[in-house]
Amino acid sequence: MKPIIILGIESSCDDTSASVLKDGVMLSNVTANQTIHASYGGVVPELASRAHQQNIIPVVHEALKQANVNKCDLSAVAFTRGPGLLGSLLVGASFAKGMCHALQIPLLDVNHLQAHVLAHFISQGKETEHMPTYPFLCLLVSGGNSQIVLAKGYDDMQVIGQTIDDAAGEAFDKCAKVMGLPYPGGPHIDRLASQGNPKAFVLNKPQIPDFNYSFSGLKTSFLYLLRDKILENPSFVEENMADLCASLQYTIIEILMSKLRKAAKELNINQIAVAGGVSANSALRQALHDHAQKFGWKVFIPPFEFTTDNAAMIAITGYFKYQNHDFCSFDKVPFSRVTNKF
Repeated sequence: MKPIIILGIESSCDDTSASVLKDGVMLSNVTANQTIHASYGGVVPELASRAHQQNIIPVVHEALKQANVNKCDLSAVAFTRGPGLLGSLLVGASFAKGMCHALQIPLLDVNHLQAHVLAHFISQGKETEHMPTYPFLCLLVSGGNSQIVLAKGYDDMQVIGQTIDDAAGEAFDKCAKVMGLPYPGGPHIDRLASQGNPKAFVLNKPQIPDFNYSFSGLKTSFLYLLRDKILENPSFVEENMADLCASLQYTIIEILMSKLRKAAKELNINQIAVAGGVSANSALRQALHDHAQKFGWKVFIPPFEFTTDNAAMIAITGYFKYQNHDFCSFDKVPFSRVTNKF
């Protein structure tokens, strides 16, 4: 039987990534990062789309080379259709459409957030691999999204809770910025928090109904704390950096986990996964392990390379869609907004 070989292309934000999967097993996963945005304190959409145009051909070439796959052997090309930055998405979509048209193979459109959840099903060809079974809950946390997803199947996912304002990753980055830490701030806070006291400062925890989140109040309370303390001591931030990072991280993780506990209990689901850039946070990973011991959860945490935006998660989603003959017409265009159902 002819193998199913999928080329995945990810270009939703500032990472240009290409991956090749053969029958669900990853053969390559190549990503070109954009460092130019660090000096601006955030991603600049126009600069991101230009960089994608420069990076996409060499990244795809390298992914095929590392996988030892000829483009003529591809079964289909999967691309991120959204959500994301429209200019960036258009680069990946246009390249994928052009390649599929030239090779006369099917096109597969992928929801970026659905792909983050399905990253747990990427096989690396190991004898023992830890993958969830349906149904399971996935805490999807990144710089742009904070959601609890109920996954009943690869094509049956529902957002049962989400942030009504800022995302958890955004809270990390913006609070890091006011403390003078580089962008992206999340990894710096994670590193410094390990040296601090998480109970040193009490920050605001919003009371939001259902399974939804809010982080704007936390950001405001953190900003006011710094403002008031700096009036008393201009060197306050520098002298208390580790404790500030630890307290901030502790509060964000508490907010995330409280709603996840609520969802798991009310839906009677004990298979819990985490995905997205913030899933690389060491305190969040530890909190999940602690909850697994306390509540009997079966916890699924992705390898670090699959936490950030990557094309392997696009390729595995495309692989499932290919098996179901769920192909994409060439007239479909990218979308920027988040939907409640994938």
